[in-house]
Amino acid sequence: MNDIEERIDHLLGQMTLEEKIGQLNQPMIHGLPGLDLLRQGKAGSIINAFGALSGQGFDHLSSAEACNTLQKAALESRLGIPLLFGRDIIHGQRTVFPIPLAQAASFNPTLVEQINRVAAREASAVGIRWTFAPMLDIARDARWGRIAEGYGEDPYLTARMAEAAARGFQGDDVSQPDRLVACAKHYVGYGAAEGGRDYEQAEISEPTLRDVYLPPFRAAVAAGVGTVMSAFLDLNGVPATANRRLLTDILRGEWGFDGFVVSDWESIGELAQHGVAEDRAQAAALALHAGVDMDMVSGAYQETLAENLRCGRISDAELDTAVRRVLRIKHRAGIFERPFTDPERASRDILTAEARDLARQAARETMVLLKNDRNLLPLRDMRRILVAGPFVHATAELFGTWTMDGRAEDVVPLDQAFRQIAPTGVELWFAATPDLALSRAHYADAVILLMGEHPARSGENANVSDLNLPPGQLEWITAVAGIGKPTVLVVFAGRPLAITRAIAQVQAAIYAWHPGLEGAAALAEILFGLAAPSGRLPVSMPRATGQAPIYYARKPSGRPLREDGPFRTRYVDLPTVPLYPFGYGLTYTRFSYSDLRISSQRMRDTLTVSALITNVGERAGTEVVQLYIRDLVGSLTRPIRELKGFQRMTLQPGESRRVQFTLREEDLAFTRADGSWGAEPGRFKVWIAPHCEAGLEGEFML
Repeated sequence: MNDIEERIDHLLGQMTLEEKIGQLNQPMIHGLPGLDLLRQGKAGSIINAFGALSGQGFDHLSSAEACNTLQKAALESRLGIPLLFGRDIIHGQRTVFPIPLAQAASFNPTLVEQINRVAAREASAVGIRWTFAPMLDIARDARWGRIAEGYGEDPYLTARMAEAAARGFQGDDVSQPDRLVACAKHYVGYGAAEGGRDYEQAEISEPTLRDVYLPPFRAAVAAGVGTVMSAFLDLNGVPATANRRLLTDILRGEWGFDGFVVSDWESIGELAQHGVAEDRAQAAALALHAGVDMDMVSGAYQETLAENLRCGRISDAELDTAVRRVLRIKHRAGIFERPFTDPERASRDILTAEARDLARQAARETMVLLKNDRNLLPLRDMRRILVAGPFVHATAELFGTWTMDGRAEDVVPLDQAFRQIAPTGVELWFAATPDLALSRAHYADAVILLMGEHPARSGENANVSDLNLPPGQLEWITAVAGIGKPTVLVVFAGRPLAITRAIAQVQAAIYAWHPGLEGAAALAEILFGLAAPSGRLPVSMPRATGQAPIYYARKPSGRPLREDGPFRTRYVDLPTVPLYPFGYGLTYTRFSYSDLRISSQRMRDTLTVSALITNVGERAGTEVVQLYIRDLVGSLTRPIRELKGFQRMTLQPGESRRVQFTLREEDLAFTRADGSWGAEPGRFKVWIAPHCEAGLEGEFML
């Protein structure tokens, strides 16, 4: 037994029932709550938020002084157990980075780690030591508002980002004062909510659960994530907050997770609404037995666990185990030794020049060039450029959802950023209304249209039934493009929108997502050629809402998609394939793929696959080279492609470099027909590709 466990044993031996239950209670902060609650040891954690939909607004409650005041009261309790302060630091604290979905478009885990390291330093400077991130829900239905918070549709890409985010937040030693305890959420299947409606049920088969939805969480656990959050949803008839198989048997029994599980907002009390508990007391007993250690906000544990214990609904051992897990993370976080935050840190550690530089780099790496007819971009030799659309004066509109500490005054307004970065001699005109845009477009050499979603249109419970651009924007694009000037469309959004009609009318298009506080400058640098785009789609781009859910790793049907014959998978009014596929993205140069090599035609343990990548254009550029496989025959049907690796490489004009991937037998494994996990002998296809619908193809045997 290590020192931490011995200290926990000693503390548990001194605790009253009331004090134990207090460690499992997380009330909300709104201003300063009654300090008597803390002096009585009735709170183990404080959630620093102003409401259940904090992600849809902004607040500035965080400060070291406020946290220290609360902490002082907690330390005046009989045993002096410190509080753990939690807050949603989703894509940056004061330095707002691109939304997580955009971060996934970078295909750069190192960048994601750096982003979360900055977020941890800033949040901890104001007393926050626990973040409710990363969100690891696989999302294949863009109608779901929370697709913005995760890393897209693919389990492999999401798993790599999960590891990076956990490392960024926690580092090698989470007890350091500039680190945060991370929380992998929402465990599990939340992204499959029916109809894309938040909080709805999902039906997920066991193989799909094991092979698609669970792997990112397993990767986070392997990376040492300190906490996990249970999901709101009813999964296969059992609400996740009451699912012992998921929270105990798999998470702890199979994966060895020894941190603690926190419920989502009021989800323990909501078990009664789900209809699996008659009242809040039964709901609390179900959640504790399932493996939920801390109750976020509902108060059900605080109100009912003592009586549940007396009447035998829960046991002393269950209660002590939950308390032990909470105390273990508090010890690992170092808050017993350092409960207070130095108020001077905020002036040194928040919104530094280095953080802003990283935010700009992140915005550059996450924007995706979707179209560039006749190499319109970067814009050259054009003296008068009209910039039009609802985002021309944007500041906080660039932030995206869940930016509770972002401040509009930290952002250089988009029109100002464009003026600062445009080449000398370029005259920029700005128009925030359609009438003004139409009148000025006639006299411009080129037009940049800035369209998309306001941040409040994505995030928690911000679901849409229509994936088209917001009302009026398509008409605006049609009218301006009809004038006949070279037109660039820029889309700011928290989800992949159905922009089929819009993109057909313009010569170039950039998907900018919600790019954060340096997004305007990064966009200007790309438009004017000071930087080159390198983002790739982490989700399939739908042609229309009716394609949702859409994703590349679909299973082959008995009548698969093909170009001939009436009896195939299809729509009669729309192509089945996406507008742009997963992994797609253009650059300002061109790359060729050649000379595919496979180390052996028969795989034993490992196999190397390589190809020669050449920059055949006239500019330096970054390519995201992707590795895909297909298991041709399995005991269960297998996806037509699965991502198994990616590498970013920057090449000068004319430069060639060989990219190499190593496949292991476990990369071929899946949940088999008998429920076991492993690879099956047989034929496999392999691709080294620029996206999921292209590439050099080879074959090998296992």
